[in-house]
Amino acid sequence: MTAADDRPVTGAEELRQTPLAEVHRAAGARMVPFAGWDMPVQYGTGVLAEHRKVRESAGLFDLGHMGQVNITGPDAVAFLQKVTTNDVTALRPGQAQYSLLPTEAGTAIDDILVYRAPEGISDDYGPAAAAPFYIVVNASNAARDVAWLQAQRAAHGSLDVDVHDVSDRIGMIAIQGPRAEAIVQSLTDTSLGEIGNYQWGPATVAGLPMMVARTGYTGEDGFELFPPIDHTEGLWLALLAAGSDEGLCPIGLGARDTLRLEARMPLYGQELGEDISPYEAGVGWAVKLKKGDFVGRDAMARVKESGPARRTVGFRLLGRSGAPRSHYPVQVDGREIGYVTSGAFSPTLAANIGLALIDASEAGIGRPLQIVIRGRPVEAEQVAVPFYRRQK
Repeated sequence: MTAADDRPVTGAEELRQTPLAEVHRAAGARMVPFAGWDMPVQYGTGVLAEHRKVRESAGLFDLGHMGQVNITGPDAVAFLQKVTTNDVTALRPGQAQYSLLPTEAGTAIDDILVYRAPEGISDDYGPAAAAPFYIVVNASNAARDVAWLQAQRAAHGSLDVDVHDVSDRIGMIAIQGPRAEAIVQSLTDTSLGEIGNYQWGPATVAGLPMMVARTGYTGEDGFELFPPIDHTEGLWLALLAAGSDEGLCPIGLGARDTLRLEARMPLYGQELGEDISPYEAGVGWAVKLKKGDFVGRDAMARVKESGPARRTVGFRLLGRSGAPRSHYPVQVDGREIGYVTSGAFSPTLAANIGLALIDASEAGIGRPLQIVIRGRPVEAEQVAVPFYRRQK
């Protein structure tokens, strides 16, 4: 999950800074505007080296630009059932769940992660632990998501629930890769092996109490850590020091994008949006129509019943060219059938790969496509996704 756009900002717009902005600059990062934030796109070694570092050992990511929301009140479950697509009642204490904030038209305002607090959790472990439900939303949509959730709360006035934007109180760091667990384990007495995939729990890491989740956006094992925001820099530096012998290094947005593409994780604004249904995006599994009424349910049910008109497919370029990019046209026999949603050179596969939203009638593993790159159709073949799956 995790999404943002990289539209440039004008000189009149002031970029926001995460608590780690000066740390990135000191480490030689190239900073770029990203969803209204000043963020590192790469460090001195470059995107390819950073990507491989995560696949081979471990990488550290600044997620301080993400939005974070607490949902409180006795009717929190009923409220979330109305305003998310997944079934919150299936979410046990200490678990996390991928979901969508839906539109009435049956598309998505955003994709999110919903965390349910472990039983008996103390708020000594920070603001993320201070509510029965904690939601992480994408940076580019954070303000809109919070406003929409608050509007939904007002629309469901009979429910006793509150929506709290806690983005300015909680830091967020991810560590991903085969050596991630060993590095974090060296800084905590909590047995991290007991935190399963899409679970979270309290831990004291580097002397700091916080929540730790086994979630991520790279296709690798790893953790997302939620310290009080004032302790973000201390945690970052402690992790880098603990991982120095394991090859841990900071990772910018460039490698984060190629990593999530190889793992076939959607990016809001590309694979998902207000003009793309979850079934077209390939995340219909996160829509639980049987749970009862929710925003956009009927529209989504109609798409599922009739079948989506478009499908998101994976492809690999066969012809020589530059990398495919978002919104490049996709053709079959000279007829345009869709467009690329995401594309890049895959460091792991040493090939140009991508995702495309195309007419459903043309979708199928092994079927040909032509990707129009700089006005020239380049031969491609549809392939199974994810492009990369880690060995467990």
